[in-house]
Amino acid sequence: MDPFIEITKPTLLLNSERARRNIQWMAARAREQGIHFRPHFKTHQSTVIGEWFRTEGVHEITVSSVDMAGYFADNGWRDITLAFPVNLRQMDEIQALAERVDLGLLVESREVVAQLGRNLSSPVKLWLKVDTGLHRAGLPWDQVESFTSIIEEANRYKKLKVFGLLTHAGNTYHAQSTQEIIQIYHQTEYRMNKLRNWLADKGWGEMQVSIGDTPGCSLVDQFGSVDEIRPGNFVFYDAQQYSIGACHQEQIATAVACPVVAIHPERNEIVIYGGAIHFSKDWVEGMDSNYFGMVAWMDEKQGWSEPIPGARVTGLSQEHGIIQLPGDAIERIQPGDLICVIPPHICLVVQAMGRYRTLDGEWIDIMPS
Repeated sequence: MDPFIEITKPTLLLNSERARRNIQWMAARAREQGIHFRPHFKTHQSTVIGEWFRTEGVHEITVSSVDMAGYFADNGWRDITLAFPVNLRQMDEIQALAERVDLGLLVESREVVAQLGRNLSSPVKLWLKVDTGLHRAGLPWDQVESFTSIIEEANRYKKLKVFGLLTHAGNTYHAQSTQEIIQIYHQTEYRMNKLRNWLADKGWGEMQVSIGDTPGCSLVDQFGSVDEIRPGNFVFYDAQQYSIGACHQEQIATAVACPVVAIHPERNEIVIYGGAIHFSKDWVEGMDSNYFGMVAWMDEKQGWSEPIPGARVTGLSQEHGIIQLPGDAIERIQPGDLICVIPPHICLVVQAMGRYRTLDGEWIDIMPS
């Protein structure tokens, strides 16, 4: 009997065994090096999967929104870092969270710190957001006076404790080799510790250093002089991580099963029910052109096969996906069959799909949107 017979539309498959192995592996790496492990839960967004982390001794987590912090607080997590710059319009929600959990907040301006100090009645930990090269958020790592100004402001308020320096080296996602990823990681660690030492020289000691990107944390042998790592994507990995060498095929723990709706052998293409509303429009940077996912056959035991050589998702519209298939592969497919897509970036796919189907046929929900 077809183990996937009930799948009628794009469905997010989860290989639970692989995900658990990924969690065990990263937790063990941190534990062996005496580093705090605060995984980013924005990737899986599930209390069920969160429990898999607890079995590995994880009690501190990272989230990406106030709503997500509340969701996991409702499920017993009591040490949460909100890894997104403070949104002052959510001050009431932040206060409510601070009453319930040991809350960490990201700040990068004196003005935001002043607003927190004047409005919060419960204590929070402040992390100074550092830009070490991604250029998305945070203060440039070498602007020491900007950091000291924020610390001075924070020290005016008893409820605020400057806990340390935090960065996300997401520039590793665009690296061209594993060696470049490792180089970026070590550069990030160097810059964070250089800033920590500068601040210590000015009298601001006891700063923690928190870093965390999946490529770097997956590939370096030693995390170095950091206190905490916060990778998130590693729980599942995806096509982007695979393409830059951050993971092996057997570590990829999620894929989307999609019905085939049309076949065009004259141009080596098939059309699937699976488009931008399922995958987003993230892409993988290819040698000749960018593409929207790797392609694999369905597999009863593993969920999906190794990526099909030469096959890729070349186009997406709202519901449609266009897959380029080599001639010998296209001969194996018929309308109504299922084929798997390993998406470029799994985080947005999880958000779009809303739940997982395990290989045992169980369903796991994510947080309500």
